[in-house]
Amino acid sequence: MNLATHLKHAGEAFAERPAVALGRATVQTYAELAWRAAQLAGGLTEHLGLDPGDRICIASKNRPEYVEAMYGAWWGGFATVPANAKLHGAELGYILENSGARVCLAGPELADAIAEHRPESLQHLIVIGSDDYAALFDSVPADLASADADDLAWLFYTSGTTGRPKGAMLTHGNMAAMADAYQSAVDPTGPEDAIVHAAPLSHGSGIYMIPHVNMAACHVIPESAGFDAEEIFRLADAWPGTSLFAAPTMVKRMTESTADNPAHGFRTITYGGGPMYVADAQAALDRFGPCLVQIYGQGESPMTITVCAKDVIAGKEHPRWLARLASVGTASPVVEVRIADADDKPLAAGESGEILVRGPSVMKGYWRNPEATEETLRGGWLHTGDMGALDDDGFLTLMDRAKDVIISGGSNIYPREVEEVLLRHPEVAEVSVIGRADPEWGEVLVAYIVGDAPDGELDALCLESIARFKRPKAYVRMDELPKNNYGKVLKTALREMDAKAKA
Repeated sequence: MNLATHLKHAGEAFAERPAVALGRATVQTYAELAWRAAQLAGGLTEHLGLDPGDRICIASKNRPEYVEAMYGAWWGGFATVPANAKLHGAELGYILENSGARVCLAGPELADAIAEHRPESLQHLIVIGSDDYAALFDSVPADLASADADDLAWLFYTSGTTGRPKGAMLTHGNMAAMADAYQSAVDPTGPEDAIVHAAPLSHGSGIYMIPHVNMAACHVIPESAGFDAEEIFRLADAWPGTSLFAAPTMVKRMTESTADNPAHGFRTITYGGGPMYVADAQAALDRFGPCLVQIYGQGESPMTITVCAKDVIAGKEHPRWLARLASVGTASPVVEVRIADADDKPLAAGESGEILVRGPSVMKGYWRNPEATEETLRGGWLHTGDMGALDDDGFLTLMDRAKDVIISGGSNIYPREVEEVLLRHPEVAEVSVIGRADPEWGEVLVAYIVGDAPDGELDALCLESIARFKRPKAYVRMDELPKNNYGKVLKTALREMDAKAKA
């Protein structure tokens, strides 16, 4: 079933309920949002000649139009390619080219960067809010397109160890399973509720649009288009029953804010996308009360691998409360989770190995990458590349990340991508990038370098090629990098060395 079917139903059954708000002001009711989605679907078909299954990239900061753009695409039977607004123009160009998107709906702030790196395959670059964008709505509203559970809905680009992003193909069925899991295990939601989208709509917060549209809840876009703790508190006062998805960094900043808590509190604060220190979780619980939920997921099984529920996080009386608070909870109700050894054989409780997942939320595969698909989904299980252990009660504790991904402020950063940029400098002979623990960001990047390249030139090189948040925060020179007998750099040794140096 087409994900936009729920919007059609909401537009009929909850016509006057607020659907999208900018700050305190309602921008669209559900009747208006459904009408706009149908008009956009009509414009994309009639004016631009798109066919069902075509990809539409949405590259924008958070704004009210994001919701109609996403659902308008689905209404017409197209697939969306939400792109991180923090990416460099060259990175956006790669996503546009690799996805084969025929249309890009771009925020004004990204239009020039995309135009500079526009691939030939992109037929239409339309700036949200422009006359060209408005013209798409000057059309006969389209009938809701049919879609099978296996049809592509959301093409999510997540970097891999090769440094090139891979497109995880998420179907209508995948996203429907995610929404069911949200409603049953994360945050039961109703028409009187609201979600504040302070985290990027291209990622987790945007994925959570789906269960909220399904239940005709309101989508609140901060006027800042981003995260500000005091603004979030004010919005929670204006919209009782407020939830939000937040990276641990955001939760920490909310906890430490000097602003007054919302009078009504929060319905739910769902956090994930990176490690949350136990002390930070305790502090947030003390300040905001029993509204915290933790999720663990990947782009390949979006927001849906494990859940640490409100009662678990708030259950201080449990004898293993602290251990459970340090875990990422138990398997989401729509998936199975197991721990396996290097030969994919299941391991017993307490033994650490790779985390494997299977279920209806797991991606169809990687876009135009059958080799990576076969490797990642071998044996019918998603191989997450993350290491962990399950206890006797089924609680999962993350032990390490086998793919060496660095999670900074909720964003995944892959060392190889940064290393390849730094190696372009003629005075860099070798480089290895690791994550250094940081109380605010979770981790920051540190580049260990063999060579004499000045820091300023390395910074400039990064800013020319990759997003600003991927730039290393420090450069450390070495005569040689630690390696094993096969010549592979020992990142574990570097992490240990770095931790001792900062102790």
